[in-house]
Amino acid sequence: MMGKIQIHGVPETMLQTLYARAAYSQKKNAKFHDDRAVEIVSRMDYDFSLAGKDAMMSKGVIARTLLLDRMAGDFIRKNLKSTVVNIACGLDTRVYRLNTPPSVRWYNLDLPETIEVRRRFLPENGNITMIAKSAMDESWADEIEEPEGRVLVIIEGLSMYLSEQDVRQMLSIISRRFERAEVIMEVMNPWVVKNVKEKSIEKTRAKFTWGIKSGKELQHILPEYTWVRDVSLAEGMKTIMPVYYLFGWIPAVKKISNKLVVLRKE
Repeated sequence: MMGKIQIHGVPETMLQTLYARAAYSQKKNAKFHDDRAVEIVSRMDYDFSLAGKDAMMSKGVIARTLLLDRMAGDFIRKNLKSTVVNIACGLDTRVYRLNTPPSVRWYNLDLPETIEVRRRFLPENGNITMIAKSAMDESWADEIEEPEGRVLVIIEGLSMYLSEQDVRQMLSIISRRFERAEVIMEVMNPWVVKNVKEKSIEKTRAKFTWGIKSGKELQHILPEYTWVRDVSLAEGMKTIMPVYYLFGWIPAVKKISNKLVVLRKE
């Protein structure tokens, strides 16, 4: 057992998502197995009781994990010499789940207090690098080696805790640093931001603050990006809850589900 984890606010939400992946991985018919998450949870001195009871949060985490693993995996298979920047990485283990080849440079970026925790459980080197900086701090871009091929930027579970100005700053940094980049960013519907609370997330004192209905809205504030598509988390929910095949097509369900917005800069 490692020492007690002392972390609060938005960074603490990474522990809730870690637990969701670990718990799901131990189910008989799990669609993925996150062995590192299971190991970390077993070694961590932290009260996961609320996360264990928050079914809504857990299902959302699993749905987006399935979708993002598929989308990032497709990108890597098509771009075996590429760079991946994982913003707000927390204790994410996607780089391991995807068996990422050493030809891909993978950067895990998060706040210093988060990276301090990550280093305790996931010491990384070689083609995997940790950067302890805010996504809104332009200096993180200087720590990325010049990419040989295309760049994928993953922004999971972050934008809903930011302001529009923060989102604009973060995406502008990416645009200035990379000539060609694909961004996959999770966004929340404004109605959910205002009206929905997740019990385990509320415990951390983190609050939802920003949302958009579609990634198309980002083109108005960031014209250097081309909106490619929105992928509703309802698509991921179909994998773990087949009943979604019956009502996942309903406009209201698609409307309020979180989305993975795909943006491209050529």
